[in-house]
Amino acid sequence: MSDFVARRPIWSLVVIFAVGILAWLIFSVWTPGMEAMLGRKRVFLSALFNGITLGALYFLVASGFTLIFGLMRNVNLAHGSLYLFGGYLGYSVGHLTGSWLLALLAAFVVVGIVGVLMQVLLFRWMEGQDLRQTLVTIGLSIIFADLLLWNYGGDTFQVTTPDWLSGPVQLPFVVALRGNGDPVMMTYPLVRLAILVGAIIVGVLMWLALNRTRVGMLVRAGVDDRDMLSATGVRVQLVFVMIFAFGAGLAGLAGVVGGTFQSLQPGEDTKILLSSLVVVIVGGMGSIPGAAIGALIVGLAEQFGSVYMPTYAVMLTFVIMVAVLAVRPQGLAARR
Repeated sequence: MSDFVARRPIWSLVVIFAVGILAWLIFSVWTPGMEAMLGRKRVFLSALFNGITLGALYFLVASGFTLIFGLMRNVNLAHGSLYLFGGYLGYSVGHLTGSWLLALLAAFVVVGIVGVLMQVLLFRWMEGQDLRQTLVTIGLSIIFADLLLWNYGGDTFQVTTPDWLSGPVQLPFVVALRGNGDPVMMTYPLVRLAILVGAIIVGVLMWLALNRTRVGMLVRAGVDDRDMLSATGVRVQLVFVMIFAFGAGLAGLAGVVGGTFQSLQPGEDTKILLSSLVVVIVGGMGSIPGAAIGALIVGLAEQFGSVYMPTYAVMLTFVIMVAVLAVRPQGLAARR
């Protein structure tokens, strides 16, 4: 952090000023003039927290995508299909067993196995052939989508929230004042906050695994110089299979998470893949902190756009992506 401040003092001041303004908007009691300009504070805070928790979902998907695409250089455009498949699988397991945690585990394991099959049967024979990988995985995503449509139909499904995560929780933010002067506190769904905490834990563990463990060192070394690493006796293909399986498993787990506070329906695979691509481009390929930053920006842009500029909300994320590419083509958190 101190290095960033020393190298970019102006940007540091901008960030500090923006954080200060945001904190003031969150904790202060809004005057009638502020509500006339920004709308009701409850709507603003709901958009803010919805954007943050949506960003947590995008991070779970994009973190696996950045491992496969950004770090291993495998163009897997079927990643959105893995998300939807994991969501449907989690819905089925949860419906049969009544356990949300078992649904998460089943989606992670089964979709991880599918990732192993994809890496062994497809990507191992297309190393470095980006165009072929793109075309093959597009075809694979179409096959996945048709199979899921055939099995589950075109209905909308939602994974049942467990009882211990159901209901709202009161947050220490005043959204309004009653006529007698008593504050009205904000309430927010507990399941969304739990998912946010879970995404933070996953992100921290992934960063530590990639930067502070031997496995992470092997992965980075294998990407930089596979032949030299193989000469030392390391089974590079086995390491890559494990990383691919973990990234695919995260997509399946995110499918259950997304199906819990959103919904599962045909077309979600394309939508989540597009969002993941934008997140990785904005944050930087192969960077876990970049995936977190990009996911937060995209999630907030979608939610605030849908509230304050619904006509142009779809374009807002792409405007952000174009702006980042124009200023910093490698992404916000990626190294040159």
